[in-house]
Amino acid sequence: MQPIPNTFTDPGFVKPKNYNRLDNFFIHLIRDERDLPFIYFTIKIILFLVPYAVLLYSNLLIGWYLLAAAVIYMIMNAAFFIGRFALMFHCTAHRTLFKKQYNYLNYLLPYLLAPFFGHMADTYYAHHIGMHHAENNLRDDESSTMPYQRDSLKNFLLYLGKFMIMGIYDIAAYFKKRNRKKLMYSAVRGEILFIVVTLVLCCFNRPATLCVFIFPYFFYRLTAMLGNWAQHAFIDPTDPGNSFKNSFTCINSTYNWQCWNDGYHISHHLKPTMHWTEHPANFQMTVNSYIDNNAVVFIKIDIMMVAVFLLAKRYDLLARNFVNIGNRFASDEYVIALLKERTARFTNY
Repeated sequence: MQPIPNTFTDPGFVKPKNYNRLDNFFIHLIRDERDLPFIYFTIKIILFLVPYAVLLYSNLLIGWYLLAAAVIYMIMNAAFFIGRFALMFHCTAHRTLFKKQYNYLNYLLPYLLAPFFGHMADTYYAHHIGMHHAENNLRDDESSTMPYQRDSLKNFLLYLGKFMIMGIYDIAAYFKKRNRKKLMYSAVRGEILFIVVTLVLCCFNRPATLCVFIFPYFFYRLTAMLGNWAQHAFIDPTDPGNSFKNSFTCINSTYNWQCWNDGYHISHHLKPTMHWTEHPANFQMTVNSYIDNNAVVFIKIDIMMVAVFLLAKRYDLLARNFVNIGNRFASDEYVIALLKERTARFTNY
């Protein structure tokens, strides 16, 4: 176990004394100056990753040169871009990036750049905003982790397989049942459009399409479902709808710098539109609520590390990085008992 730290290192917002001219130009376009890092990350994508993808579709590289370039592209995309883009895209789905008068710019991420990272804009919004947050991982959430033993690799593979095979059908059925036809059509349209465009591109250059669009499609879904699996792994069986008790928070993690404080998943479910820079301060201000609700908090590790430790049944490593807020636990053994209780499958699902 770890004590609650005296200093929090996760990113907040400190207003600069002066912005440069380029900063001021972009701030004029966006709704919140705190989202300026999104602009510069987007520029990196446009200036580096997109031209690289165009190069792969050109006839300039052949044979081993093309293969090497494709492998490097996939590695770099997976290591440096897909995760950061996914969480930036997540933030902008909850809080529109550009001002109303520049609304046309809000189509840049979902329709022009998202496909390079395995996303379908309309499908993502419908699934995440329209369904997941509305249902909060409970029984009607089609991506709910409740019916699975959440420290089981076999169960995770079943969870992933169900999503890959039945995901679009399940989300469409969910919205049809609730007579939310606009979101149903939006979700299906996004999925079909991505598949059709990918198939057309395969006719022109199959290897490049495999690298640029098909690989991110599957890689993103693997990481997204692994992330959701971990984020909703520790569920209090007596109160599964309580966001303090069906998720966890990671503090002082380098992951929070890379992925816009995504480790603060409890507060994100409590206040989905809270700005990403506000989560560390909000946690410190409301820590008594975390104590009162016996919330799970980890330090220095990230969501993917939690997932790996959990599926490897390394509860000792999870306990080692568990934050003993409120001094609730006398030893790691008590922490392990709590975590095991909260990863158990809901038999009455």
